[in-house]
Amino acid sequence: MAARMPGVIALFDVDGTLTEPRKGITPRMLEVMRELRKVVTVGVVGGSDLVKITEQLGNSVLNDYDYVFSENGLLAHKNGELIGRQSLKSFLGDDKLKEFINFTLHYIADLEIPIKRGTFIEFRNGMLNVSPIGRNCSQEERDEFVQYDKVHNIRPKMVSVLREKFAHLDLTFAIGGEISFDVFPNGWDKTFCLKYLDEFQDIHFFGDKTYKGGNDYEIYVYERTIGHTVTNPDDTAMQCRSLFLGN
Repeated sequence: MAARMPGVIALFDVDGTLTEPRKGITPRMLEVMRELRKVVTVGVVGGSDLVKITEQLGNSVLNDYDYVFSENGLLAHKNGELIGRQSLKSFLGDDKLKEFINFTLHYIADLEIPIKRGTFIEFRNGMLNVSPIGRNCSQEERDEFVQYDKVHNIRPKMVSVLREKFAHLDLTFAIGGEISFDVFPNGWDKTFCLKYLDEFQDIHFFGDKTYKGGNDYEIYVYERTIGHTVTNPDDTAMQCRSLFLGN
């Protein structure tokens, strides 16, 4: 085992990086994270709220990682303690939120796709998560939409319309996961969490959506981070072993 590296943190996206999309972390991956934590500080940053991150990473997530940043860091925990909170409602106000939500729901209502279910807009502490098919779809319906979206570009087209319509609100649109995209004020992407990491000289970030428009892009290319693109949890484990664990 390599010696512990001071001033170094390994920061991980959740979906597609530590877990398969919307699935739980495997015992094998959890063991890699435990070994890694003996060598460097370890943190996670996800666009989902803490409830969903806990569902994927386990009930002990706040104790398993040194830093846990849910909703891109708008809710921040260090060593299990809350260290920061920011709210989308207090930033935009109800009138602007209503304007955006009303237009988006009308757009989805007129959208011609094979299947629609429920929960098309999920209101989170620091962002809106928009799903054209609806988050209540089954796994089979989710898989079908993934393929349909690849052909018809439902999410990219919708993002393009919303970005133009609401340019005055100064919002960022980030496509992530399989069936949705996130909407939040500019600067409230995953780089938001870096404000809590000033003590680190080397910040290694691992994510699967590191392409432009993906929800890992901004932090991946940020000047303070060393970005690593991964293709799945196994690839994440392999890169961590090579970089930090000496095997």
